[in-house]
Amino acid sequence: MPLQTATEGTKQIVDAVSVATVVGTLGDALPPMAALFTLVWTAIRIYETKTVQRFLGKDSPDDS
Repeated sequence: MPLQTATEGTKQIVDAVSVATVVGTLGDALPPMAALFTLVWTAIRIYETKTVQRFLGKDSPDDS
């Protein structure tokens, strides 16, 4: 996955921008395209979690 090469710090920065995007979109300060970016980014981050990977059978339960 391309996001595996990103550092955790980079991911956290984009997560913060994603949250700011949600707040801005809810306040009608940003266009709907920003909301789409946020939805896609959040879906990718959720998909990357160990819980989801285990649920999909892509990660063994004893992996740390």
